[in-house]
Amino acid sequence: MFKKISTISIFAIFILCFLTHFIYAWFPNFFFSLLFPVNESIWEHMKMIVSSIIIWETIVYFILKQFDVKFNNFLFAVFVMCISSIVIFLIIYFPIYSFVGDNFILSVVCLFITIYFANVLDFYIMKQNHIKYGFAVGLIGIILIYLIFALFTYLPPKGIIFVDPRNNNYGISFLNNVLISSL
Repeated sequence: MFKKISTISIFAIFILCFLTHFIYAWFPNFFFSLLFPVNESIWEHMKMIVSSIIIWETIVYFILKQFDVKFNNFLFAVFVMCISSIVIFLIIYFPIYSFVGDNFILSVVCLFITIYFANVLDFYIMKQNHIKYGFAVGLIGIILIYLIFALFTYLPPKGIIFVDPRNNNYGISFLNNVLISSL
């Protein structure tokens, strides 16, 4: 059962990425700006992947509990899956992007490969014996990921992975956001 769920997870997260890609555009607000991409930069798409993982893995947690499937290190495994998905995607995609530029098909293939390998790590970690402090590390790690996302959404550094190639903008202007919300 665990292996079946793990296989389904690859496709579910992949599909969720397409949905989460547009959530901020459909419902632009501060909360969604922290969870979902606000532009087409490479960095903002990391939020799409991580949030899709978090959403799906929350569902998986309840499925595993419902069917009394034994697993360990859940939150730590989710954290590792999130971090590894960022690293794997950047390692695969960035060199391709540097040579070819923005290419939808290559992006989708890189996304699938990323989700596959991150899911393999997730499966492996949840099958291991209990990791001491795994829950705390996982929880703190996931919170830190989203704090970094927030920081780089509102105060993005200048760099190729942070720029939206379609309009040459970076993140959301913090000053514009403060001015708009104060009106």
